[in-house]
Amino acid sequence: MNKKVGIIGCGNMASAIIGGIIQSKLISPENVIVSDRDYAKLELISKKYGIKITKDNTEVANFSDILILAVKPYIHDVILEEIKNNVKSDTVVVTIAAGIDINYIETKLGQTVKVIRTMPNTPALVRQGMSALCANKNVTNKELENAVKIFESFGKVEIIDEKLMDFIPAISGSSPAYVFMFIEALADGGVASGVPRDKAYKMAAQAVLGAAQMVLETGKHPGELKDMVCTPGGTTIEAVSSLERNNFRGAVIEAVKACNDKAVSMLKK
Repeated sequence: MNKKVGIIGCGNMASAIIGGIIQSKLISPENVIVSDRDYAKLELISKKYGIKITKDNTEVANFSDILILAVKPYIHDVILEEIKNNVKSDTVVVTIAAGIDINYIETKLGQTVKVIRTMPNTPALVRQGMSALCANKNVTNKELENAVKIFESFGKVEIIDEKLMDFIPAISGSSPAYVFMFIEALADGGVASGVPRDKAYKMAAQAVLGAAQMVLETGKHPGELKDMVCTPGGTTIEAVSSLERNNFRGAVIEAVKACNDKAVSMLKK
């Protein structure tokens, strides 16, 4: 892709994006620049990937064809005020923060700005991310396609309506935390039975990974896959019955709702 990509912020998600686009050879290192207040962090990522670095956010804005705002939601006000006169008319501005909607970016940078709103998740760090994208009317199909390629360099992508974007953190953005808790609980159960902890973590994590891959590759309903494991009168159905008695699915649904409610309350307009 013959585009210049700038990233403001150098946290975990920015590192995942940089790793994806450089390791996949989608973008050349000389066409990537990242800024952050922590210069030591910048030096580490520059040494690893050979990209340009700076502490000047306006330099990133001036450089970029695609400008990714990889900063916390509460920092957007300051960053957008700082760079608003440096964003070129044909630059595509990409936000990855929960609660930052398209209207908010348009209000800060002008109604003609090209905006893509995204919600990636932390498995992007191992190139197994899941990202949802939506764009405003100023973004062309080719520009959206370029953004999809960037996010596909570290995982899978779905294009959705913006009205659904506030609900994505609960089922994709935040959900790895729930899964980590589930893996930990599975391993604890194994440890309670005498399985060494390191082996219990590995077996639990691989079981979750394999189960997820079955859902993605077979296209079968999760309930059908669950039924395939449950032998009548066997051990698995006994475990499933225990989970149901303890409101396993209800607890997960309530967690998703709580996450949704928080995401909506954070929304900046």
